Amino acid sequence: MDIPPIIEVGDVLVSSDIITERFCCDLDACKGICCVEGDAGAPVTIDEIEGIEDALDTVWGDMSARAQAVVDRQGVAYTDRDGDLVTSIVDGKDCVFTCYENGCCMCALERAFRTGKTAFCKPISCALYPIREKRLANGGTALNYNRWDVCRDAVRKGVKEDIPLYRFLREPLTRRFGQEWYDELCTVAEELRRQGIIP
Repeated sequence: MDIPPIIEVGDVLVSSDIITERFCCDLDACKGICCVEGDAGAPVTIDEIEGIEDALDTVWGDMSARAQAVVDRQGVAYTDRDGDLVTSIVDGKDCVFTCYENGCCMCALERAFRTGKTAFCKPISCALYPIREKRLANGGTALNYNRWDVCRDAVRKGVKEDIPLYRFLREPLTRRFGQEWYDELCTVAEELRRQGIIP
């Protein structure tokens, strides 16, 4: 029996490769390139913009002078060509909250949160990556695995350590959808495994 391409978990449509594929970020190898590559910033909500603005004074010193100039000029977010709200970027690449530590790209927002300096971590779209959330026409939500070549090291590490994508992203998935929903996702995955549909 083949696994269906889409699995319904609660009221969320989940692409089955989120359960079947292996993934584990390898910062030593990729140096956080996902915060730099791409043609737009990270998708954000109005509420997240408020959280970012509340944290701005705390992380300001960790931002580059060019990033500070961008924020001074257009704010922490802008509307991209697809009409989506996204974090501001520098020179069409780096997110304005990109900072560097030992040659590795880090998020100034997350670093401040992890050290207890702010209440806001980072946009949920960043935390969930490489899962992308999509709003459906009927108001529902769909989750898809966004395959990107810059994450090849994460795929390699995930396969080596046998970490399914949904397990690697347990924390952000729980943050976004709640513990009960995440537990249901795990139950679905375990049932598919029990039936021999997935390894």
